[in-house]
Amino acid sequence: MPPSIVAASTMALCCLTLVACDAGAVLPGGSAETPPGSSSAKPETDAGARVVINVPRGAAGVRVDKRVEVGASNAQLRSVAVTSPAGDIAGTVSEDGSTWTATQRLEPGASYVVEAVAAGADGRKVRRTSTFSTQDLNLDQQTYPSVAPLQGETVGVGMPVIVTFDVPVTDRASIERHMTVESSPQQEGTWHWRSDTEVHWRPKTYWEPSTEVSVDIDINSVSAGNGIYGQESRVIDFEIGDSVVSKVDARTYEMETFVNGELVRTTPITTGKPGFTTRSGVKVIMEKFRTRRMNSETVGIPAGSAEAYDIDNVEYAMRVTYSGEFLHAAPWSVASQGNAHVSHGCTGMSPSDAAWLYNISKRGDVVEYTGTDRPMTLGNGYGDWNASYADYARASALRSPGAK
Repeated sequence: MPPSIVAASTMALCCLTLVACDAGAVLPGGSAETPPGSSSAKPETDAGARVVINVPRGAAGVRVDKRVEVGASNAQLRSVAVTSPAGDIAGTVSEDGSTWTATQRLEPGASYVVEAVAAGADGRKVRRTSTFSTQDLNLDQQTYPSVAPLQGETVGVGMPVIVTFDVPVTDRASIERHMTVESSPQQEGTWHWRSDTEVHWRPKTYWEPSTEVSVDIDINSVSAGNGIYGQESRVIDFEIGDSVVSKVDARTYEMETFVNGELVRTTPITTGKPGFTTRSGVKVIMEKFRTRRMNSETVGIPAGSAEAYDIDNVEYAMRVTYSGEFLHAAPWSVASQGNAHVSHGCTGMSPSDAAWLYNISKRGDVVEYTGTDRPMTLGNGYGDWNASYADYARASALRSPGAK
């Protein structure tokens, strides 16, 4: 996990209650017996002031999701510093100065020093210093979040947020509570877990063009279940570009392309022939290739069979399913485009039409298919739009309450 470097707090905010794990310095007028683990600070007032830290002095193997708290009794906190070579820990103080609470989580395998200063009613100070160390974690005990879209990327109105973990998350609710998606303008949305290693977020309807989005994956040191913790927190900012939505109708052999709601081009196409029917439903462009080799063995058609193919340099290829459906240039089928289906499931068009679409398209653009009896599925690519919002939200670990 990366270090978090923040200064100590010396402010006063709202009142909190602290459960003490390590008693602090007690001044005359307090308990006649010094609590175990308290410091040996010299008496400085007669108000019974004390400083308490919720991590025992000298503790080892402290969980990284422990929130450090410091409290003052019969006194007000003046400063608190939690320092470490792994990075200092920031925090806030309650309004009455009685409690300091960390706003950051601990790092694994690190040693920390807590230094707190409080002042009694007469203004005299009591100081408290304590040390502790955290549990050590190897990489198998930490899960790293990869995020799509990429930082600064401009994507289409159908692009979901995708977070992929390299170690399975079994406490999905714990992790989901620490992941947020904010946008301007704000749009309602929900998380949807596909597996213990992949979770998506989509808005209720397609993104509005020109929306600015910020994804905060604040999981550093958060428990992911089964002794696994988040390895790193990440913030990713991206933007929604123009709305480019293409509508393929297999019954009419045509594709209509709309830019920001306006029909700008109607293209003759061919889709999958019998036995290789193209799926109907909402698909999203996942990646683009100026040229790409297409080999039938990658989609389960063996070499040497009657349907086998191996074509180098297929132009203007835009993937829309994991199972191998693309939109691309198909100069070999121009005579069939607009009147017959002859492909193995891809959407073929002339080189000029494919070049035009390729040049205005980006990851996240939508392609809506109708006219076949083979449905698109939720998990075959960015198939997030092939479920009602209510059904989609049911796969949130927190069961989005606003889903309808």
